[in-house]
Amino acid sequence: MVKNDRIPPKDIKEVILGDHELSINEVIAVARYGAKVSFTEKYYHRIKQSRRLIEKFLDEERAVYGVTTGFGSNVSEVISKDDAQTLQRNIVRSHAVSVGETLEKEIVRAIQLMILNNLGHGFSGVRVEIVELIAALLNQDVLPFVPGDGSVAYLSPEAHMALVLMGEGKAWYKGELLNGHEALECAGLKPLIFECKEGLALISGTTSVTAISVLALYNAIQAVKTADIAGAMSLESLKGTINALDPRLHSVKKHEEQAKTARIVANILDESEITEKYRDYRLQDALSIRCIPQVHGAVKKVFKNTLENMLNEMNSSSDNPIIWPEEDDGIALMGGNFDASFIGIDADTMCIAMANLAKITERRIDRLVNYHVSELPNFLVANQGLNNGYMIPQYTAAGLLNEIRVLTHPATIDNTSTCANQEDVVSFAYFATKKAYQISKKLEYIIAIELMAATQALDFHEPAKPSPVTASVHRLIRSQVPTVKEDRYFYFDMETIYNQIHEGEIVALVEEKIGDMEI
Repeated sequence: MVKNDRIPPKDIKEVILGDHELSINEVIAVARYGAKVSFTEKYYHRIKQSRRLIEKFLDEERAVYGVTTGFGSNVSEVISKDDAQTLQRNIVRSHAVSVGETLEKEIVRAIQLMILNNLGHGFSGVRVEIVELIAALLNQDVLPFVPGDGSVAYLSPEAHMALVLMGEGKAWYKGELLNGHEALECAGLKPLIFECKEGLALISGTTSVTAISVLALYNAIQAVKTADIAGAMSLESLKGTINALDPRLHSVKKHEEQAKTARIVANILDESEITEKYRDYRLQDALSIRCIPQVHGAVKKVFKNTLENMLNEMNSSSDNPIIWPEEDDGIALMGGNFDASFIGIDADTMCIAMANLAKITERRIDRLVNYHVSELPNFLVANQGLNNGYMIPQYTAAGLLNEIRVLTHPATIDNTSTCANQEDVVSFAYFATKKAYQISKKLEYIIAIELMAATQALDFHEPAKPSPVTASVHRLIRSQVPTVKEDRYFYFDMETIYNQIHEGEIVALVEEKIGDMEI
């Protein structure tokens, strides 16, 4: 089975779960671009085998958490098998208590996919009907209504989604917000009555935090690659020296991400008349130009570490209990696989890395628009005074950077006990990942502002030619964002370039010319 990890998400039309490990590109394909979801025979086999065991445990009235017992600190309460359906219905209803603004569509879809992947490992004990209905919601674009605030790491957002499977809660269908039963009926689907273990399996695990962190990391990787391009254009337009990219310099620092970044920026600037003209113009540049390989490289290292842990989490079973098969029987293993510390700590660290990338990017923006250091027209526009040019977009970058710095405070170092102190250590990974997701988009906007300013700055170097690579990026941006000759409404310019970053257009264009810009 093809893993799809090298195929651009836009080009993935179907994700088939069951025979391979889910890739980050497949998550983006389903969440952002509406790829369909289906299952292999191995996936179905694992689901059925696990279900057989959980029904056996119930028939024998074994002591199994959440099957024949209550939940949380109610674990000591014995539940009759006659109440199995009521127990599972009640856990979903009682846990659907997140509040506030709803989660974005791509987040909800990513969580649904994570739930399917988690259940498909065959350690959760749900029926085939459950996973088929979740897949049908994805494939028919029935979007559960999911308030996004107030989760400690799991349970509440997932419970809002599970309500729709029962025909309760709310969901969007064809742009209309309906109650759960109506939404299913309009899509030709029928609600389910949850059997033993199913309500618990649908809400317990790291599915929401993993889904959000995948989206954040994908954005972040696109951002750091684009930052290499934007940084190269800034170096070029600010008469920077490429001597700081000398491979001998980077060979004595034992961080491969630094050396790779220096090579990438050098490749982007290859054959630039501007860069060659100013190679020895200064002995050395300001740190925001000179230290691109060091700072960008350090950020990439964090993202690489995060990616490794994230792929492990994506392809793990995070349920509790785990239904473990043993020959013709099995055992329910009670533990804490739902804990999201791996993802949460990585998300907090990713926030710090993105803040550092935003910091150096904003400083380059300031140098581009500041005639005291740029040797370019003030604020990159003719008729200064009458025109403000790019004076205020730098303010926007500064404001976004301030927001990022506040959001960078780690969430996972906090602790508030829950469930009558039964759950006395809480990861708070959910907000860590939400912060990372928010920061990733703010970072893309800051990089968009740098690209906007660097593109304008290159215009002032004519007739000297930029590198073929930066020239192609310049043409792409100029195809939608004209040269600024007098002040205009810049919002659409910034949104346009942001979308070019977010959709991967700029990175794809450059990678066609210099190869994979791997982190």
